[in-house]
Amino acid sequence: MNIKRSALYYKPKKNINKKQKELRIRKKIEDISREHPYYGYRRITASLRRDKVIVNHKKVLKIMKELGIQGRIKRKYITTTNSKHNNKIYSNLVKDKELTGINQVWCADITLSGYLTVLSTSPPS
Repeated sequence: MNIKRSALYYKPKKNINKKQKELRIRKKIEDISREHPYYGYRRITASLRRDKVIVNHKKVLKIMKELGIQGRIKRKYITTTNSKHNNKIYSNLVKDKELTGINQVWCADITLSGYLTVLSTSPPS
């Protein structure tokens, strides 16, 4: 017999239509994106792999671009005021004062940054 050994052990691949497989992947990507709008292509790929869907991250990125899906970016909340400090807290002297004319109250502000200190004074507007 003139049959090659590789032909003897040849196992044909399952006949799954590529278009149907890609449509299933597209639908899953849309579902995951709707459920988790902050997920990017990496997290969606990881989620698909958890669901036993074997897919490359580049394919997920390509499909997401075609569908116009983009993960929303979560912005970090930046605290700008530190109210828990040991410095003296001054009372508001102008709170209940009725102003009848100009130049009765002035305000000043000192802003400290890493390399610059700014002092500004102005009459209230």
